[in-house]
Amino acid sequence: MSCKIALVGNPNSGKTTLFNVLTGANQSVGNWPGVTVEKKEGKLKSNKEISIIDLPGIYSLSPYTLEEVVSRNYLLNEKPDCMINIVDGTNLERNLYLTTQLIELSIPVVVAVNMMDIVQKNGDIIETKKLEEAFGCPFVEISAMKSNGIDNLLNKVIQVAKKKGEKRVAIFNDSVERILAQIESSLEGKVPVNEERWYAIKLFERDEKVLSNIKIEKNILAKVEALTQELEKELDDDSESIITNERYHYITTAIKDSYVKKNREQLTLSDKIDRIVTNRILALPIFAAVMFIVYYISVTTVGTILTDFTNDTLFAEWIIPGVSGFLESINTAEWLQGLLVDGIVGGVGAVLGFVPQIFVLFILLAILEECGYMARVAFVLDRIFCRFGLSGKSFIPMLISTGCGIPGVLASRTIENERDRRITIMTTTFMPCGAKLPIIALIAGALFGGQWWVAPSAYFVGILAIIISGIMLKKTKPFRGKPSPFVMELPAYHAPLPSAVLRSMWERGWSFMKKAGTIILLSAIFIWFASGYGFVNGSFGAVEEYESSILGYIGAAIAWIFSPLGFGNAKAAVATFLGLVAKENVVTTFGILYGYTEVTENGMEIWSLLQADYSALAGYSFLVFNLLCAPCFAAIGAIHREMNSGKWTWFAILYQTGFAYVVALMIYQFGMLFTGNENVIGLVFAFIFAFIILFMLFKPYKEVHTLKTDVKM
Repeated sequence: MSCKIALVGNPNSGKTTLFNVLTGANQSVGNWPGVTVEKKEGKLKSNKEISIIDLPGIYSLSPYTLEEVVSRNYLLNEKPDCMINIVDGTNLERNLYLTTQLIELSIPVVVAVNMMDIVQKNGDIIETKKLEEAFGCPFVEISAMKSNGIDNLLNKVIQVAKKKGEKRVAIFNDSVERILAQIESSLEGKVPVNEERWYAIKLFERDEKVLSNIKIEKNILAKVEALTQELEKELDDDSESIITNERYHYITTAIKDSYVKKNREQLTLSDKIDRIVTNRILALPIFAAVMFIVYYISVTTVGTILTDFTNDTLFAEWIIPGVSGFLESINTAEWLQGLLVDGIVGGVGAVLGFVPQIFVLFILLAILEECGYMARVAFVLDRIFCRFGLSGKSFIPMLISTGCGIPGVLASRTIENERDRRITIMTTTFMPCGAKLPIIALIAGALFGGQWWVAPSAYFVGILAIIISGIMLKKTKPFRGKPSPFVMELPAYHAPLPSAVLRSMWERGWSFMKKAGTIILLSAIFIWFASGYGFVNGSFGAVEEYESSILGYIGAAIAWIFSPLGFGNAKAAVATFLGLVAKENVVTTFGILYGYTEVTENGMEIWSLLQADYSALAGYSFLVFNLLCAPCFAAIGAIHREMNSGKWTWFAILYQTGFAYVVALMIYQFGMLFTGNENVIGLVFAFIFAFIILFMLFKPYKEVHTLKTDVKM
């Protein structure tokens, strides 16, 4: 039997874990038609005729964000054969709020009560039979992480999918049901019969998105409005709050006898951990320590050992000599040897050498996400962000951007307020993504001797840049206003599932490697050609000196721009410029221009060449500029799609690059004070920019009292 099953649930309910368990490797990822929200679809492992659609995580069918709109539109328009509503058994009451809305649709639903292993470990009891009676749909106990109860869930789904149009339970009090019944009667013939109740509730709530999608005469809308006002007056509350209160009242009544907590008054293990991890005083130092350890392990210790082997042994001693020797043995043309060895192997290899560090970083981040810690970090930073007028929701795109800036930019759509969304889009790429990690590792190793603090500092520079930018932008006219509210479930702590960690690591790492095989490969070929060919004595051909090459001329033309930042070097200028195509190109460019293939026995010659051209201070300035300046072309494209405006896209690019320039300028010029080689003009500008930033940071907020928020409270 061919059928479609939609996975619906709150964020952090285990929906993605269940999707991975059901589909395995039979997944495809794309975008929903017309929007850039990620769409995941897969085939059931045991039956390829059954499609599983992983809808974006939502809290309600009254949508405020694009994800919620996409999920609701899919359920209303595509009408899957069945819904699996996955709920977190450790946070049952809050998760069942969405369930009360799903059962009002004309689609069969099965509720999968997830994390039952934790529920049982806590000694709690959930009586699913009583919940089935209360909600009128099947409840199945599962543990997605341990794959428990999955077969029972699938059997129940297949049974339920065959049944259509079952009568739904009434969950509201008599007064509300009376008004809804009258609204339903007025909708006869206007909407499908089995959807009359759902539309009646949406009209009662004055859901504008629903009103815009159906055609109803003005006299009927007037009648509905009169009935709505009648009940609002009777219950002394607005319509949306009435429905919300009724849902929670029903949930509380339903779980009173079906959900028994063993120790209601005692704190759970998660609560005890949160008392420390989310403590107002300890939370930030703990977060700083955790992220320091993550970058210390991935860049300075374990990651470095693996990367050193990849660079110094795998490429320097095995691959490069092997390829070079083979090409010589078959009398390959000299130019082709140069292209293959110096351009492709040397250029791409310079980036691939850092893949082990990237994979180690992604494993550690996946562990933090899977165990539930990163959700706490979002909660902690929300408290800080709100003090500065920023949205706590900005942390989610920040977190995602540590893998890649593109999905980080796309994740900003969960922020309802347009001003906050634009700020997040403009600043989230300040975070060091996987493509920037090779730059961090190269500078840390070559110019700082692998000092422990360099890599972690790059992460915190990104966070600090986001906070400072957010504060300053929020005080300008285009971005003033109160931040969007941040609502997020904190899942119970649990041991990360190895398969989930490895899957997350591989998905992020594989995208990086694919880029190395496409964009970086083409860039390496271009860099090799442009650095080895140019015009000499009026004719074009191979050149011996880099300064005479195409890149040499380009670098010389733009190097002066970066002189105040300490790296007014033609090679560094070109590397920075080509980093706009892909940030990995910074390392690729250095690998080719500094002769990655011409290594000594310990493979460190490129490091000594970098040390000869750049001081540690200039190197750190170079690192910060490349971390904060405009992202790669692909990320810029994502910014343009999300901004939906050429003007705002250019503003974002100019702000990012300008801010990066100012920060790098201050780092280098103030650092030069301690060497006694300061540049007076550069120092004056550094002090001016520092004063402007401090002024904006301490300038009082000027609220826009006429601001209309996009969120209904």
